[in-house]
Amino acid sequence: MGNTGGAPRIFRPIDLGGGVQIAVPVILAPMSGVTDLPFRRIARRLGAGLVVSEMIASWALLRENRNTRRMAELDEGVSAIQLAGCEPEAMAEAARIAAGSGAAIVDINFGCPVKKVAMGQHAGSALMRDETLAGRILEAVVRASAVPVTVKMRLGWDHAALNAPAIARIAEAAGVRMLTVHGRTRQMFYTGHADWEAVHAVKEATGLPVIVNGDIAGEQDAAEALARSGAGGVMIGRGACGRPWLLGQVAHFLATGERLPEPLLPEKRRIVLGHYEAILSMFGTDAGLRLARKHLCWYAHGLPGAAEFRATVNRMTDPAAVVALIRRFFSGDAAGLERAA
Repeated sequence: MGNTGGAPRIFRPIDLGGGVQIAVPVILAPMSGVTDLPFRRIARRLGAGLVVSEMIASWALLRENRNTRRMAELDEGVSAIQLAGCEPEAMAEAARIAAGSGAAIVDINFGCPVKKVAMGQHAGSALMRDETLAGRILEAVVRASAVPVTVKMRLGWDHAALNAPAIARIAEAAGVRMLTVHGRTRQMFYTGHADWEAVHAVKEATGLPVIVNGDIAGEQDAAEALARSGAGGVMIGRGACGRPWLLGQVAHFLATGERLPEPLLPEKRRIVLGHYEAILSMFGTDAGLRLARKHLCWYAHGLPGAAEFRATVNRMTDPAAVVALIRRFFSGDAAGLERAA
């Protein structure tokens, strides 16, 4: 299934048909409250081969919810919109809207473990418990969509029902073009460790391209996940929080066997300032300031004075003062936090 050392793993571009190709299959995972348009733009610029929107509820897209429409805004290049829902007709209509809005790929969420989605809405990972309904949804979406349809799922609902291979066969029969598998069950949520070997069973069950997801936080993780799963690409989620450059580092390592260095503080400062300003521009000053805090705290992780930075930035309400704080902190002036408090 490959090697886990430093030798390069040469990627084959993934052709989804319809003129859509993922040249570098190192993909930014959809993460609610994280992968908004500013974050996706940065990740793409820094080397991500594909970026996926936050999960969007089909019913909210149909009702033209303002916040939902904003979540579905797209950048230039190959982008995917991820949809969630449990009604075939609504999912099909949402797919038409997504494709009409410029999405190159419509991704269907069969993996979200959150109680509100899986239990309250019978969507996300709950659909893995109803293979008949899952098939109806996939068939409806594929028929309706003018662009390739992909699926993101888990290994199953729990370890008594590891039916990802069965869902993969259903998806392939429906006309889905690619599968992403998170190596956990729904009942695991994000605990324990992702089982990359278990993803190999999905690869064996279908002729579709398979992407492996879960616990990929560095270059070596990516190489091992590919080797153990036999997948054709990796999807990176939480590992990219505060490190949008990680996808480019992983892509470079898998292609060359060489590790790119972490960005130096001046480059991090430039990235953080650009991200902060893009968030405020898109969401407005008040909402943007609140939304930016988690990103700023992630960026600070591991740097001297990070705890003081987090405590300070989470109390600040003046956008200009936050900019000044970012400049000081990412210049290595941790002592400047006292002056900003």
